[in-house]
Order: sequence, then structure tokens, then C-alpha cells
Amino acid sequence: MNEKIPEFLKEMLLNQYGEEILNQIINGYVNRPVTLRINTIKTNKDYVKNKLIELGINFKEVIWNEDALIIENANEVDLKKLDMYKNGEIYLQSLSSMLPVIVLNPKKDENILDMAAAPGGKTTQIAALCDNNAMITACEKNKIRSERLKYNLKRQGVGCVNVLVEDARKLSEYFSFDKILLDAPCSGSGTENINEKQFTKELIERSQKTQIELLKKAIQILKPGKEMVYSTCSILGEENEEVIKKFLNEVEVVPIDKNIFENISLLPTKIEGTICIAPSDLYEGFFVAKLKKK
Repeated sequence: MNEKIPEFLKEMLLNQYGEEILNQIINGYVNRPVTLRINTIKTNKDYVKNKLIELGINFKEVIWNEDALIIENANEVDLKKLDMYKNGEIYLQSLSSMLPVIVLNPKKDENILDMAAAPGGKTTQIAALCDNNAMITACEKNKIRSERLKYNLKRQGVGCVNVLVEDARKLSEYFSFDKILLDAPCSGSGTENINEKQFTKELIERSQKTQIELLKKAIQILKPGKEMVYSTCSILGEENEEVIKKFLNEVEVVPIDKNIFENISLLPTKIEGTICIAPSDLYEGFFVAKLKKK
């Protein structure tokens, strides 16, 4: 059991989910195996699998994402030494963070915005799913983080992304997008990196304020009738359903097909059609909602 969890967070989770699910969540705050995404812009699954077998690295496949692998007997440090990693053929990424892009379902030739893009895991995933053939705008307000984003794009051979060093909340209303990914800054209450010093009520309140401002902007610059994905690595309703509820007069929830993720443990949500992944031995807690502009 993770003893670092602040009492006020336990109280919030208890009020939201009840005692049985609270215990499940606490037991799910664990260190997980390394997972990776195969970068199909540069390579293919068979090549990566054969290379891992050659190196004596064991892996498992992921039912809902054919480009993902769970590594069983090597850590992050080991994998970062591989040529496959250095040249961008694989990207280390948690399984939960791959879900929003799968739900977004980006297509070739679409005009797509990633609102909070650095370090670039989801941006490069979008590009790969579009065969490097879409118009992707990646927003990152922090100059240093934007350089990291550019570095990752270059290393993975992504050529269809325009990086904007800009606070996405301040984007011009003259922008217009077919799809938007808003993987919003959050408290991280779904991850195992919680500690009492940094995780505060103020952090949750500040995150919610930013999330509301970002979602407001996203809806403004999304084309009518088009879809976006709102996601966080939080399992608190304050940062998820409560944020979305403020905009239900402007967007409708597009139900996510839970059958795709049938082997993933889900938490109950207060908005039908959204999903919240429970922290577990393979997944960090993550909320995903698909929204369509009316």
C-alpha cells in the first residue's frame, strides 16, 4: 500500500468511489513494467519483435493496440541503450497515455491540434497513425519543453507537425481544426508519483481552472460537428466530469466503445460514455472523454 498518499486525497476518493474501490485504487499505485510503442513511421512490429527476441528481451502484446508492447525483463535504462530507441524506432510510453489517441482516431489529411504536446508521445503517435500524412499543430508554451518536443519529432521522423511555442489558451479564434487532442495538465492523481509535499488541494484547484480554460478554447476552435478528446491522468471527478459538465450545452459526449478495452479495469464515471481507467499493475489511472461540437 502506498503510504505517501495524502489523507485529504484518500478522503476525496472515498467520497467519490466508496471504500472498496478506494482500496483497489490504493493497491493499484504501483511501479509498472516498461511499455513501448513501435514507431511505424520508421519500422514495423515484426522487426522490433525479432530484435527484442535476439537481445533476449521478453515482451507481451497488447490486445487493443497492435503497436504496443509490454516489456517483461528489462527496465527503462536498458531500453534507452538500444539503437532502436536512439534512432526513434521505439518510443517509451505508458499504456494509459496511448489510449486518448486511439480514441481520437486521427486520419490522413485531417487538420489536428495537440493542445499540450510536450514531450511528444501523443503527437508522434497521432503522426504514426496518419502515416505521417496529416496537418498537425503541436502547442507547448514552455520553451525548454518545446525543444524536447522538436527533438522527439525529429528523432521519430515526423514531418507533418508544426510546433507552436504558445499557451494554447491564447490561440487565435481564427484557427479551425478537424480534431483536437486536449491531454490536459492535471494533478496526476491517477499515477503512482503522488507525494504529500507536492500533491495539494491547491494543485487540484489550479489544474481544474487551467482545464476549464483549455477546454473552452478547444471548443471554440473545433469545427462544428467535429470531435475532440479530453483526457487527464487524474481519477478525480473535479478534473474530469465536473470540467466537461460545464460545456454540455456546446458539446455532446460521443460514447467510447468499452469493448475495445474489455481487459482493462475501469472505474465508474458520472457521465455515460466516458471512461476512467483504474490504477493497476499495468495501467496508471486515466480519464478519457470523446466530445463532439454541436
